[in-house]
Amino acid sequence: MTDLVAVWEVALSDGVHKIEFEHGTTSGKRVVYVDGKEEIRKEWMFKLVGKETFTVGASKTKATINIDAVSGFAYEYTLEINGKSLKKYMENRSKTTNTWVLSLGGADYRVVLEKDTMDVWCNGQKMETAGEFVEDGTETHFSVGDHSCCIKAVSSGKRKEGIIHTLIVDDREIPETVE
Repeated sequence: MTDLVAVWEVALSDGVHKIEFEHGTTSGKRVVYVDGKEEIRKEWMFKLVGKETFTVGASKTKATINIDAVSGFAYEYTLEINGKSLKKYMENRSKTTNTWVLSLGGADYRVVLEKDTMDVWCNGQKMETAGEFVEDGTETHFSVGDHSCCIKAVSSGKRKEGIIHTLIVDDREIPETVE
């Protein structure tokens, strides 16, 4: 990888994905790697600016790398996820998901709750869940190995804050991770 010009890390529900981009400014070559796997390879492109679109992750999220000329032979590379800049996408994602990273029995787990669908993901797998209404909100139950897990959803009582989601594993509260 001699023409590597950009590397991004994108946190999706099924995990954090690494996107690498090679751009040969003399040959016009463009190569996109997602998690080390080659997704796109184009050799000898005469147009050095433009875009490359591909998918990332289990949910086949749309990603686009934009190639723009800045000045002379300098180029700028920007990544868009679902049509939004990476920064905007991640800001929006922090509003629509909760993420927890924890260690159980020496293994690391990344649990993601998609608030709009109440889907729960753990280390790239969509989990089988059981939801129930309880006195102060809802509980979503699932298992990670032989550990019982529950995401409690309780109203904060404040309109601006909305619902507070808490992950409890083996009767222990897990702090939320900011991605």
